[in-house]
Amino acid sequence: MKHFLNINNIEDLNATIKEAIALKAHPFKYQSQGAQKTLVLLFFNASLRTRISTELAAKNLGMHVIVLNLSDAWQLEFEDGAIMNFQNSEHVKEAAKVISQYATIIGVRAFPTLTDKAKDQSEWILNAFATFATVPVINMESATAHPLQSLADAITVAETRQKKKPKVLLTWAPHPKALPHAVANSFIKTMQLQDVDLCIAHPEGYDLDPTIVKNTPVYYNQNKALKAADFVYAKNWSSFSEYGKILNTKSDWMLTKEKIGAAKFMHCLPVRRNVVVEDAVLDSDQSLCIAQSNNRTFAAQIVIKKLLESL
Repeated sequence: MKHFLNINNIEDLNATIKEAIALKAHPFKYQSQGAQKTLVLLFFNASLRTRISTELAAKNLGMHVIVLNLSDAWQLEFEDGAIMNFQNSEHVKEAAKVISQYATIIGVRAFPTLTDKAKDQSEWILNAFATFATVPVINMESATAHPLQSLADAITVAETRQKKKPKVLLTWAPHPKALPHAVANSFIKTMQLQDVDLCIAHPEGYDLDPTIVKNTPVYYNQNKALKAADFVYAKNWSSFSEYGKILNTKSDWMLTKEKIGAAKFMHCLPVRRNVVVEDAVLDSDQSLCIAQSNNRTFAAQIVIKKLLESL
């Protein structure tokens, strides 16, 4: 594995999930593997779980970790052929190569604009670092993908599934802000690689990228989609067709204990209580949210371990 930019960079997902679960039982088993190696984490956007879990994962493997919040540094230029006589004082071509001299692996977190679909889909920040860095790059959430989260989700499903082929529902949920598609995209792509009965539910106008959804069944009636679900993953996303817009709030799409029945509830966090999902679900034994966040460490750790082994 040269880089970890998307879930498809993992050659054998099922084997990797099993390795991550084994690693979870013995997190310090490979502590010598990262000795005298450095992980540099670049945050163009804020983070809680991703920052802490990725740093912990690297330290479990014996690595040094350096964190740089790019909002505290100067603005980088990404355009090829740019005349840099405005605010941007360093080009990514130099920055990526310089950081590569300090790092064994580089992690990058950069959110979408949610205004320019073509630019966001080009993954201009993540791909620039993957192009110009001379070391492996990890996607810590980009404009269109969050593979560390979806790997953690897959680990969580594997640990808690009670059926050989459970029904997994990804459902849109209300939110007051326009949110990216990255978590939903990666969850769909990851579950499509698993032996599950995957379906998606959302109001009209919130269809996701058809090149990602493919043949996955889509419901516009949430209650119909919820029937016989074993796992219910709630996530808001803004419109893809009317890019980045909130078309409506649809408060009746909030998840309740009555709606989900006996299904396990999943969410990547942070979650807006009593907007996305009611307290009664989050505070019940049905909620897997804390388990998902714990598995973020071991998703990151298995990815870093594989990248170290490829050097």
